[in-house]
Amino acid sequence: CGGNLDKVTKVLKIEGFVNCTEDFGDMPQVVNGCSDFLIEVFGSDIGAHSRFAVGCSSLPFGVAVETGAVVEINDSELSRF
Repeated sequence: CGGNLDKVTKVLKIEGFVNCTEDFGDMPQVVNGCSDFLIEVFGSDIGAHSRFAVGCSSLPFGVAVETGAVVEINDSELSRF
């Protein structure tokens, strides 16, 4: 979207990875922060999405949480091709 968030037409999916021990089971609650933020930024029509949250024994660079997103954008320059 070239830094223009107005081009985002739909947040489709959030992928959440939580660095945790094997006895931790609240990964969905951790990823709620990302989901809540996207709905706050884009509103429920655009920001509502599917998602998954899984626990991992380690993540790159020692981060606590890693998220990814699949979003739909409307870019009239790209739609010409």
